[in-house]
Formats: sequence, structure tokens, C-alpha cells
Amino acid sequence: MSYDVLHDAIVNKRQVTCLYHGHYREICPHVLGTGKDGAEMVLSFQFAGGSTTRLPPGGEWRCMRVDEIKNAKSRTGDWHTGDSHLRPQTCVKDIDVEVGF
Repeated sequence: MSYDVLHDAIVNKRQVTCLYHGHYREICPHVLGTGKDGAEMVLSFQFAGGSTTRLPPGGEWRCMRVDEIKNAKSRTGDWHTGDSHLRPQTCVKDIDVEVGF
């Protein structure tokens, strides 16, 4: 179910709220597919909420296992992204969908 919510959010540039590793997070998912080990992965920009590591002001990129995302819900809101898109991402090996700029 989280996969479908994330997929739709990427296609429509919608925010997602969810629980991940026990923390409430607000993210904008950018890339969805499978990682090197075959697990479903999402590369997101987290702009609010908690984390096991401190979220810096302005947000940070997060690589997340889809099967560990709980209570994913999409919503309208401003689209958040990181400053640099020049560095290649290594979170998702086989891309199913990614946000267009």
C-alpha cells in the first residue's frame, strides 16, 4: 500500500506523511523502485518531522525501505527538494518512477 501512495505522490508531486522507524516524517518522494538487494526503496526529501538522526534546517535527502514505511498518506502542499541534483543517487538501482523537473 505504501508503494502505491509513494508512486502517486511522485507522479503528482504531492507530499507524503508517514511513520518510519518510529518517527513521524513529512517527505516529498522523488525516486521509487528497487535497491541493490531487490528491496523496494524510495529516495525522498524529508522537510519536517522526526528522525533517528537530526534533521538539519531546510531538510535532507533520505533513502528509505518501502516495507518499513507505515501509515503513508499523500496530501497537497509545497514541493520540497534538495539544492543539488548533480550528484548521482545510489538509493534506487532499478527505477520504476521518478519526479520530472
